[in-house]
Amino acid sequence: MKKTCKILFSAALLSSGSMMAQTTTAEKSPNVIYIMADDLGIGDLGCYGQRQIKTPNIDGIAQNGMKFMQHYSGSTVSAPSRCALITGKHMGHAAIRGNAKVAGSDGLLYETPLPAGEVTVADIFKTKNYVTGCVGKWGMGGPGTEGMPGKHGFDYFYGYLGQRFAHSYYPEFLHENEQKIMLDGKYYSHDLMLEKALNFIDENAQKPFFLYFSPTIPHADLDIMGEVMTEYEGEFCETPFGGSKDGYKSQQTPRAAYAAMVTYLDKSVGLIIKELKEKGLYDHTIIVFTSDNGVHSEGGHDPSYFDSNGPFRGQKRDLYEGGIRTPFVIQWPGVIPQGVVTNHISAFWDFLPTIGELVQADIPQNIDGISYLPTLTGKGIQKEHDCIYYEFFEFGGKQSIMTPDGWKLVRLEVSDPSKTYEELYNIYTDPAETANVIKQYPDVARKLKNMIGGQRVENARFHF
Repeated sequence: MKKTCKILFSAALLSSGSMMAQTTTAEKSPNVIYIMADDLGIGDLGCYGQRQIKTPNIDGIAQNGMKFMQHYSGSTVSAPSRCALITGKHMGHAAIRGNAKVAGSDGLLYETPLPAGEVTVADIFKTKNYVTGCVGKWGMGGPGTEGMPGKHGFDYFYGYLGQRFAHSYYPEFLHENEQKIMLDGKYYSHDLMLEKALNFIDENAQKPFFLYFSPTIPHADLDIMGEVMTEYEGEFCETPFGGSKDGYKSQQTPRAAYAAMVTYLDKSVGLIIKELKEKGLYDHTIIVFTSDNGVHSEGGHDPSYFDSNGPFRGQKRDLYEGGIRTPFVIQWPGVIPQGVVTNHISAFWDFLPTIGELVQADIPQNIDGISYLPTLTGKGIQKEHDCIYYEFFEFGGKQSIMTPDGWKLVRLEVSDPSKTYEELYNIYTDPAETANVIKQYPDVARKLKNMIGGQRVENARFHF
């Protein structure tokens, strides 16, 4: 029989060690917890306008800290987005630019390994004696490859090394560091990963730590049971999903299931916050919440029903705003003012230099990121990006480039020059990207196109 852990409803799991003495701010560097959802749309959270799905804990991070209105994911799909996050490089320079597969030592297919020698955000933390952990989905190399988390600065890993295994919430196995943990499809993976994340906090409460928590919710399958599902049963008009040839299982109430999964994720965030408070760590911990790319439409999910992509066009795999603009909220008690909303343009590749500035560590010179620490603290001069660039080698090859004045060029079918076509938008006057004005502003389009060459180098693995 399949088992769903009771972790979200068990106070006993969190009670041990709650009287541990609190270390003062002056005595150690702040802890950092970076939580990244999987395929969650910017419109799925209450703090970004959602009215049907309950997300009080994530909304609380925005209320207690800062909400970014123009934050961009690393890519429009998972593996390259994660690569951009931990290396500080955008898609024109990143080693991983798609979800291409490579065999691991166990003969199974995993995503392209992150090459040896790439400096990661975990490496930066390690130079300042942080304990580093990654719990959740990795997606940058399988067993026996140079892409394993332990080879890129992480002291501890638990979760899915490969993304295709993460399509099931009852996996046959997960990995803990180098060890394959056999589960035989009996356990709900999110609960196992949450427990490991909470354990990591507990075990490292007396040390500065970085926890990268990357759960797979709400990526398809739409698979959820228990009390949180009952909150939404009968709430929505439903069309049953009968499953698909690509392996997604059937779901009789896909809207209720999606809403329940998002709320379940929110409850997990609440438990992490509770753990921090019980350990006396809350006031000395930076908490970030975001999503790896735009919302998906797989496994029976209809993103238009919940306005999952907010006011934006597109979704996962698109380079329109709905595929790459992501929720981003961050709190740091006593440092980041409460309830602040910023329009600063930022992206995943800015996280590494932000951390470098935060912990006063040296960072690589060959990165694309710009620290947003001045925006968070209100101190210093905030530098700005000249442009935000993307490329995506699948679906005929796609590129986009946007400048701070809102002009954005989207190039499609790039792999075949005879089929390539271009679209021009201004996302400030037309945030939904409904009016292609390339004929009216050919000089603007030409200028943006000419900028692309300076934003990329060829990548043999992800060529178009």
